[in-house]
Amino acid sequence: MTNVYSLDGILVFGLMLICTCAYLKKVPRINSWLLSEKKGVWGVFYKAAIIGTRLHIAVAISCLTMAFYIVFLK
Repeated sequence: MTNVYSLDGILVFGLMLICTCAYLKKVPRINSWLLSEKKGVWGVFYKAAIIGTRLHIAVAISCLTMAFYIVFLK
């Protein structure tokens, strides 16, 4: 288990948020409901989805690196 209050826990949370929002952007109903707001608190989900779709190679490499770190090094 990773602790949310540690640096690697925050990184895992951020990566999971980005991956989840990028996945939900592909679903039409959720895209119009959840990711339609571009500013404010709900805008965080929109911005995470944009990061996940535009930087998908970097996000995927980061996810694999973090998974390797958690499974083998921690």
